[in-house]
Amino acid sequence: MLGLSLDQLRTDMNRLLAILFHQGVLDEQFLQLQQLQDESSPNFVSEVVNIYFHESEKLLRNLRALLYLPISLSLLLYLINEVKMSDVLCRVDRELCDYKKMEIQLNQLMGSSSSIGAQRLRNVCIAFRAASNHNNRPGCLRALELLEYEYCYLKNKLHELFQIEQQRMLAAAVRYPAPHQHLNNPQA
Repeated sequence: MLGLSLDQLRTDMNRLLAILFHQGVLDEQFLQLQQLQDESSPNFVSEVVNIYFHESEKLLRNLRALLYLPISLSLLLYLINEVKMSDVLCRVDRELCDYKKMEIQLNQLMGSSSSIGAQRLRNVCIAFRAASNHNNRPGCLRALELLEYEYCYLKNKLHELFQIEQQRMLAAAVRYPAPHQHLNNPQA
């Protein structure tokens, strides 16, 4: 029965990976990352991905802060009194968003996404960066929303994958106990 369970878990992992590749969520870089995992570091991929998620959370927070930075009321009143409304909106966009800082954050997120094989997330970063390069705040806001969606999707799916992998490792350990353990002598 454990053999079937082990086979089923392996099948579930492969099916989930196939879906993620088919959807373009992951690319071959993720497979290369998996190839670095071995018996001496059985949790290598999940540890690298957890570091990625931790760092990505910071980058997303920074991007959110850069896009939603409040404009001072005095600056807004000055702009309204001194220039046409269309000029005010353009100036507010420039004042609200530090596009250069955004680009730095996006480059970091894009690079780390590429390094773990998060292809769809990387592609959203590219679109976000294009909007940022054109000082397109509405485009940046849409891209941030999509980026956060893709980030959550990736995080949930990889969490699911790692749970299945953990179950598979536990099932394999039960099925194949360490060679020094004997059934007659449990203390050995």
